[in-house]
Amino acid sequence: MATNVRRAECTPEAVFEVLAEGWLYPAWVVGASRMRDVDDAWPAPGSLLHHSVGTWPALLDGTTKVLAWDPPRRVEVEARGWPIGTARVVIEAKPAGDGCLMRIVEEVERGPARALTRPFTDALIRIRNKETLHRLAYLAEGRGSGASATSDAERGESGGD
Repeated sequence: MATNVRRAECTPEAVFEVLAEGWLYPAWVVGASRMRDVDDAWPAPGSLLHHSVGTWPALLDGTTKVLAWDPPRRVEVEARGWPIGTARVVIEAKPAGDGCLMRIVEEVERGPARALTRPFTDALIRIRNKETLHRLAYLAEGRGSGASATSDAERGESGGD
């Protein structure tokens, strides 16, 4: 199982705000190229994201199904991209100082990728998920700074004194 950890300069709540917006999935998941649909119930357990993986003309349609949703701590999903396979992915966030620590754990469960040696697939997944957490952090940190700027403006604080 491949594990990555990254510190983000935002709250766990900001991370889960990004995760809760299904249409943002291709903005932070490396390999996801477009959204086709988001279930109205997203991110409730059992709901689906309908996305595509790859680049044109070699696009594969896949889905991501929520198995567990416990914001702002943990989400568990099943990512399907046949004929490549299925993976179980857990994303966690916890407070750390004035930011948070994000952790992603991914394990291939079914499909041709299972036939490859575990150290090889885990290494590839870790490389991909390093960038995935990098993108997720940027999106979540942007929300956090936007919320602070709005709050300061609403309070009449300029910060330029």
